[in-house]
Amino acid sequence: MSENSSDKPAIREVRLGATRAEGGTREVSYVIGGEQGLPFCGNDPGRRLVALEICDDPAIWPPVVRNYVGDLANNPEDWAEAAERRYGADLVRLNFTSAKKRGFDAFAEIASTTERVLAATTRPLIIEGSNDPQVDSEVFRRCGEAGEGERLLLGTAEADRYRSVAAAALAYGHLVIAQSPIDVNLAKQLNILLRETGVPEDRIVIDPYTGALGYGFEYSYSVMERIRLAALAGDGDLAMPMISAPTDTLTIREVREAVPEEQDAMAVAWEFYTAYSAFVAGASIVSVRHPLTVERLKKVLEA
Repeated sequence: MSENSSDKPAIREVRLGATRAEGGTREVSYVIGGEQGLPFCGNDPGRRLVALEICDDPAIWPPVVRNYVGDLANNPEDWAEAAERRYGADLVRLNFTSAKKRGFDAFAEIASTTERVLAATTRPLIIEGSNDPQVDSEVFRRCGEAGEGERLLLGTAEADRYRSVAAAALAYGHLVIAQSPIDVNLAKQLNILLRETGVPEDRIVIDPYTGALGYGFEYSYSVMERIRLAALAGDGDLAMPMISAPTDTLTIREVREAVPEEQDAMAVAWEFYTAYSAFVAGASIVSVRHPLTVERLKKVLEA
């Protein structure tokens, strides 16, 4: 739990990124967590951050995003810079789609891509691997080493493939996204497994998995809310801040089949309402893929 003057349970505080004074190169680091109540209720000090997801190989990225960003999709560092300076994202989430697509053949470029994206950005960085345990063991080693000292948020760890993420986090001083399949007990179990490998409690962020609004998000919302309530009732195994990535929203039928002149608006509407609902359910970070969704979320949060 985070330190507090009262004995009331609180969400544990987690620091993302490291400034030069903290041993990294970021211009800012963020502390998420620390809440003692439900989101948007009364005195709610929680920090809510919007991350824009980018990738290093756009071949399997949603067409609606590729069409909107154009040539940026072919250059991760330019895309990352635009995410912060043009689109206003608090964080960049770099997805190594090259590893998903090419497997072991992508290894040579992973470290250099991580270094270039870090050089092009000023804020904390989230990195997503390939979801293949054999491939990710090397993915996270290389990107973890390239970002040593930066307190990267690495993901995702799951019950059957968490050791490679945990190993990189421990070796190079990073944080871990712990993802479970929309289940409170499985989320708790994974946090326990990560702690048993040595990952400190203040370096774990829960991802309870997020479906698209109307395509199962209602269950995701319920689980997120139950995780928050359990933590506030004193369950330290669930007292970590949460991240939500409603990326399925850009592949649903309503977006795919929208007429071209309405596709951006349709994509942003679905992504925005899912992401904002995740904030209401307790997420500290939401990751979205359409740049216009970032702007819309930021305006609402500021209001």
